[in-house]
Amino acid sequence: MSRLIAFLAFALILEGALGTGELVCEELPSGMCSLAIASSGKRCVLETLQTDGGDVELQCKTSEVIAMNVPPAYIETDECMSACGLERKSVGISSDSLLETRFALQLCSPQCYYNCPNIVDLYQNLALAEGVFLADLCKFEPTSSRRSAIQLQSSGAAAGSPAYAPTSSTTVSSDDCAPSPI
Repeated sequence: MSRLIAFLAFALILEGALGTGELVCEELPSGMCSLAIASSGKRCVLETLQTDGGDVELQCKTSEVIAMNVPPAYIETDECMSACGLERKSVGISSDSLLETRFALQLCSPQCYYNCPNIVDLYQNLALAEGVFLADLCKFEPTSSRRSAIQLQSSGAAAGSPAYAPTSSTTVSSDDCAPSPI
């Protein structure tokens, strides 16, 4: 029963945000902003805003970043947020998270990597901005992971080493999901 109520509330909020059929980041509640894509194709970003009274509020804004491989007017699913280890009310995004082992393992897991193209597209672009391919960073090869991690670290990111991510030609088995030895 509580799931039905939550679904109906979500549907009403979404209907209000879409109103004319357009998804406008500034009209989204903060809990739906992260990893949403406006009708314009630009990514929504959650920012902090200081009010006149000195309080800090979260506000959804339209960024200048265009989502390349994801349809416009898209709000990320709860399943993908969970599978990829992300939270709805995350403010900002950084390539540093790619080198946090726990996050990298979730991002590179088959559940995230193969089923959540919006999230993978965003983190691929972050990795590319650092001169690294996400597929290389996530390979199940200790030497490749280290080499990519060193490349990413040398570009100014924090140290760390993800252990697994499939490539498009990889066949995934339960053995593939085990962390690689370092």
